Amino acid sequence: MVNCCGLLTDKKEPVPLQGIQVELEVKDHVATVVSTLNYENKEDKPLEAVFVFPLPGDAAVCHFSAQIGQKQVVAEVKEKQQAREEYDDALSSGQQAFLLEESEQSPDVFSLSVGSLPPGESASIRLEYVTELAVQADEGLRFSLPAVLNPRYQPQGGEGASVQVTSVPASLVPYSLSFSAQVSSPRPVSKVESSSSLEPLQYLNPEQTQATVKLAAGHKFDRDVELLIYYKDAHQPTAVVEAGQASAKPGTLMGDPVVMVSLYPEFPQAVMSSVASCGEFVFLLDRSGSMDCATNNSKQQETRIGSARDTLLLLLKSLPMGCYFNIYSFGSRYEHIFPKSVEYSQETMEEALKKVKEMGADLGGTEILEALKHIYRQPCIPSQPRQLFVFTDGEVSNTKQVLDLVKKNSSSHRCFSFGIGEGASSALINGLAKEGGGHAQFITGTDRMQPKVMQSLRFALQPAVEDVSITWDVPKGVSVTVLSPPITAIFQGQRSLMYAQLSGQSSEAAEGCVTVKYSLAGHPSKDQLHFGLKPAGDTGLTVHRLAARTLIRSLETEERENKRVKEKVVELSVQSGVSSTFTAFVAVNKGDGEAIKGPLARRNIPTPMFCGVMTNSYMSTPQMDCGGMASALMDLQRMAPRGASMVASSLEECDDCSYSDEDSSDCWAEVQGAIPDQAPTDPLLQLVSLQKASGCWVLDPALAAALGKTSEEVENSKPASVNQEVWATSLALIWLHGFKMDAQEEWELLAMKAVSWLRAQNAPCVTECVKAGNALLGCSVQKDALGL
Repeated sequence: MVNCCGLLTDKKEPVPLQGIQVELEVKDHVATVVSTLNYENKEDKPLEAVFVFPLPGDAAVCHFSAQIGQKQVVAEVKEKQQAREEYDDALSSGQQAFLLEESEQSPDVFSLSVGSLPPGESASIRLEYVTELAVQADEGLRFSLPAVLNPRYQPQGGEGASVQVTSVPASLVPYSLSFSAQVSSPRPVSKVESSSSLEPLQYLNPEQTQATVKLAAGHKFDRDVELLIYYKDAHQPTAVVEAGQASAKPGTLMGDPVVMVSLYPEFPQAVMSSVASCGEFVFLLDRSGSMDCATNNSKQQETRIGSARDTLLLLLKSLPMGCYFNIYSFGSRYEHIFPKSVEYSQETMEEALKKVKEMGADLGGTEILEALKHIYRQPCIPSQPRQLFVFTDGEVSNTKQVLDLVKKNSSSHRCFSFGIGEGASSALINGLAKEGGGHAQFITGTDRMQPKVMQSLRFALQPAVEDVSITWDVPKGVSVTVLSPPITAIFQGQRSLMYAQLSGQSSEAAEGCVTVKYSLAGHPSKDQLHFGLKPAGDTGLTVHRLAARTLIRSLETEERENKRVKEKVVELSVQSGVSSTFTAFVAVNKGDGEAIKGPLARRNIPTPMFCGVMTNSYMSTPQMDCGGMASALMDLQRMAPRGASMVASSLEECDDCSYSDEDSSDCWAEVQGAIPDQAPTDPLLQLVSLQKASGCWVLDPALAAALGKTSEEVENSKPASVNQEVWATSLALIWLHGFKMDAQEEWELLAMKAVSWLRAQNAPCVTECVKAGNALLGCSVQKDALGL
């Protein structure tokens, strides 16, 4: 079932959260985020306000405090049950109390409780966390401030109680958001981009190594706030040594210096120029109801499932001959196209594409766990490394179970994950890639899925790195305790990040060195970085907290097998002041004022939910009130008036203000029929769909139409001595290079396959084809540009 409370508006229940102010400070590739939540009780009775909201899955929450009038109350990290008891005891005795805790199912969902807020009183809650910034394929550093929290699907028989999420469409969120960022780096800041509207970037110094940026006025809660930060020469190895906390005991994590090392391996060009021609490629597609939601709020209204289908087309056309593949899909149940992975051929590719075209967001919930279990039960194919591609909008509640399973099977495959649309769980998407030794991508705003997925396919086709070893060389008297999990996956140009605790004494001029050795396609390679052991200036213990968070996460994954690990996590969490699954922040205002009397009224603060189009998620709740249906109807009205009218008439006939599963599914089937068809297929996808598995195209009317020509024009322009397939394939390559260079990332791999096919034909008339093709299509593409 989907846990989703009824909609709340300020007409039904006043919302005490007035506004959120977020200040971001980015230093190189580490971000510190300070969120201030301003509450005010405008009612005549004391309140308990509960706010469930998202944070980045790898964030280290390290400060929580409340300002009431002139008094500040700073929270402490305590074992979770103890913190809850202290909070409840404070409320029962009439004291103000504040509780912040992490979800036990997913580390990117937090719950904030503001207890005993008296009538007429205000409180300002300050929440601080630090997080690493992921490096994108285009060398940008990605920061995402999650705003959207879609209801998470709770699988049947799932462990533990799911967090209750109160969600409303963005247009109904009754509080405001302001956001500003300050960026600094040893290297110049070249630009900052965002899926949201920004005010112009302001540089703070002539060297352009410091800059500020703000959200433009009028920002809405219909998307997460994403920043892409670009530095000049971003791919430079770095090492930061941070001094320990003066009050902490030497020999402990917080008392000793900690080093953070970033390495960017560069593989030999001779190895990178070749693309693997083997592998087992398993594609796992989310077909839950929410995948019928729009990918963004643009007028085109492309759905997530539609974008995924187009992406699978590109992937299947780009696979190398000689590999194996299969396609799975999941919702409340899972399906697969073939009983087991099959060899890639024209026949199997066509069969798969036929099934992909029929795939809709029609499998109900989001139960990914059983699908993964089935995939892992299939024996691996000798000499065909397994590569798993997962496409999902990430609305699952059992994240930790899923990640445990991927980690358990990490030695048998690499996992590449794609979070589709606003509100995708960062803990799930990043965790799948991290535990599976792959790469994670997020598709939000107006992003196209295809170029990001093809980038990951290029990673998957890189030779697998083997025999990774890391050695540390430090002066005598200094010892190194590695805090990060072992590195198992290395990709060309991607960052490898490590944390280590440095114990003992050394001179200020002493140096350390870390060496990463590995084997790549049978060639031994190594990357090395020297760094000074003298700690940097005051960094606010940022590195220590990130290191503590890394170690906590590693220990938490062991907890299911070793219950004593919980004690280690609690000890480390309390010592470092960083949140964990087993701890919580609690603060009690033990002032001299009178006890707050009277029963508390609970107010659930709503979070924005992405509602670009009517989806199954609106109708999958067994008992959903008509207010929820009506709010969903608002989003449907502008894009499917007939469907909206039909739902409205159903609402009028509803006697008990609820829908059964059967009623809602019937209703939804009618609504889907009322939604307009999608825009015509992209010309690029039309051309790609015609390519054969071998890499060639055939000369037929469909190809002529994709090229924007008649069959007669194409036939009559063919040089007399040229084979029809050679001519068709040459034309397709010329068209791609002549008209679609802006989308080269999407078709580059399938074009390489086409070039290989042409070379295998030993066609003597390629130059003649290029000349005739340019004349026909109106291009000026050179033969060398085609790779021929």
